Amino acid sequence: WQLNYQEAAIFLQEGENNDKFDTHPKDHNALPAYEVAHNMWFHLLDMVAAIMLLVLALCERPAVSFFSLPVGIHGSLEMLCLLILSLELGIRFKWVGWKAYFKHKRTVIKMLAVFIMLIESIVVLVRQTNHFRVTRSLRPLFLIHSYYCRGVRRITRQVLQSLPPIVDMIILLIFFMLIFSIFGFYLFSQVPNDVYFNNLQTSFVSLFVLLTTANFPDVMMPAYSANMFYSIFFIVYLSLELYFLMNLLLAVVYDTFSNLEKTKFQKLFFHKREGCQHAFKLLLNKQSPNKIQLKHFMGMMSHYHSSKSKRDTYLIFKSLNTSKTGSLSLEEFYSIYDMVDLNWKLKYSDQIWSSSFKKPFDKIFRAFNKLVNLKWFDYFIYLVIGVNFLWILIETIQLSDLKGYDFTASWTSIVFVCIYSVEVIIKLLGKGPLEYFTTGWDMFDFLVTVVSVIGVLGERFEGSFYYVIVLRPFRLLRLFKVKKRYRDVLGTLFVLFNKLTSLAIVIILVYYFFAIIGMEIFLGVNLKDCCKNTTVSDFYKYDNNSRFQGYYYLNNFDNILLSGVTLFELTVVNNWFIIMEGYASKVSEWTRVYFMLFYIVMMVVMNIIVAFVLESFLFRIQYRRQMKLADMDGKIFVFKVEVSLSEDELYMSESPVGNLTSHHIQTENQSTLQRQYSQPDLGVYVFKGERSRTKDDFSMRMYGDEVKVGTIS
Repeated sequence: WQLNYQEAAIFLQEGENNDKFDTHPKDHNALPAYEVAHNMWFHLLDMVAAIMLLVLALCERPAVSFFSLPVGIHGSLEMLCLLILSLELGIRFKWVGWKAYFKHKRTVIKMLAVFIMLIESIVVLVRQTNHFRVTRSLRPLFLIHSYYCRGVRRITRQVLQSLPPIVDMIILLIFFMLIFSIFGFYLFSQVPNDVYFNNLQTSFVSLFVLLTTANFPDVMMPAYSANMFYSIFFIVYLSLELYFLMNLLLAVVYDTFSNLEKTKFQKLFFHKREGCQHAFKLLLNKQSPNKIQLKHFMGMMSHYHSSKSKRDTYLIFKSLNTSKTGSLSLEEFYSIYDMVDLNWKLKYSDQIWSSSFKKPFDKIFRAFNKLVNLKWFDYFIYLVIGVNFLWILIETIQLSDLKGYDFTASWTSIVFVCIYSVEVIIKLLGKGPLEYFTTGWDMFDFLVTVVSVIGVLGERFEGSFYYVIVLRPFRLLRLFKVKKRYRDVLGTLFVLFNKLTSLAIVIILVYYFFAIIGMEIFLGVNLKDCCKNTTVSDFYKYDNNSRFQGYYYLNNFDNILLSGVTLFELTVVNNWFIIMEGYASKVSEWTRVYFMLFYIVMMVVMNIIVAFVLESFLFRIQYRRQMKLADMDGKIFVFKVEVSLSEDELYMSESPVGNLTSHHIQTENQSTLQRQYSQPDLGVYVFKGERSRTKDDFSMRMYGDEVKVGTIS
């Protein structure tokens, strides 16, 4: 049975993690390899190796001077990391077998990347010098493949799945751009002093840049000076490409992304059910061919969630067993993913966290609890923040006319921050640390208050930390709690925080990919005084005696950090073409492909981010309307279950010796227990299980009927 319990737990883990079942251990002999590969420390080792490979870009040529290492050291570190990643691949081969191994595309890609990089690292160590290594740009694949970055992996997968309709729209954009390039060449190539349409290539590049508006109206002015009616060409082009097709691209991205979200949720729902079905079959026996008995459920949980106590596992079983038969049907077992992460504690009808304190402290803390639950308490704090806002505004206006400011904190700043600090202390004592630090808005208040305290303390250093003055306005962010629309915006931010973090990591990895390629192509290119006799030459002037320097020669790819800054400037778009023209002039006209490709990729990624935020915000609004909720704060984000235990059940589940039995569940008289809920002295204990709701929980409530019948489109 132990092997059955272990395999059933693996099926549930595969369902939860959305792992393909064809990577399930092929036989019992493969289970040890599976356990090693899914050990927490092994996952951590794999992720550390992937991160270290990325960080090596600081040490390799071209290195950041502070982090530079000899070739032998960084080459050896690279080989060590690649061997660790190879170990994971070898263990995976052991448990899945060669057929499933080579069917898994992500694993095959990782294997090829590791193999190529191992060969390159050996060459580097043998030659004791770095060579042209554009394959370093593939290192983010290892981080995406790691277990703890599965959120990043899901976002990446969604981006790739969204690409087909997006590529269609980009092709349409480029097609119209090419048509206008040909048209522009015939119209403006003979216009005197018009360098933007000399030939088809410059015409296309000029209109590509015009799509980003970075060179407008400069690109139009030579033609406009020759004939004012030439402006119609640019007006039509921008209206079609920028205001119609680009917005249509965003609409396509949003539609694709929102449909993918629903489809992904539906697939995950059925994938989890399939995992439950596989696990369910392994836990049946001849005495109970259609239902799981308690002892087999306990055995499976010892592998699936070994950290759960005996009592908590029994509470999970009882919460699943809604039929009160003492054994679980398949339909009941489907809910295990909802119940397994619940945190259980004894429910008290009128007690707070400090109820067990001795007198008079229990009365003092209860008074704090009543105070923080009063609406007038919140209104008073809002009034204080409003007055604080007016004071900061008046003080800033007065100081803006002065030439200097000593940056010492005024008595008003100290008073306001003291009020905020007292509020935090009262709420912390009234609600208790657990409730306070697990409530989104309370955490928001706490962080803003801490930042405000740091700002005031910084000001007291009489200029030593004068830059901390910028932290003062952060305390005003609490005003966003007043209006429901602002609460929706910030509430969406709280719900999306984990996914937004994954999106940020995806953007960083895209930057890393292009930064490595940029360093290999543009290493050592000096842009000082370049591009002479071109429209961008003034931006690259370098003269120690001149006050009018463009400083664009500072945009280089001399190391990974400088490359990141340059790529961020390109992302912002403003004057990005000046950087592109500088490298096109110094290196090759074909380098424009690199910059244009980066712009297109970032345009797609940024559109997907906008679509992601829009979808999540609109989902929140639609959920509130569909469920007829006045607001989505507090309790709506908590999933709760209550389970009652008799005295005998509690003793049985907490006793370190003896086996659990479902006899009490079978003989339980529910109606009698309900009458006893308010009478704890009769020997009935009510336990409350809670966990934070995820977006999947909200999606299930909104689309549950569609999902179960498979009608989501």
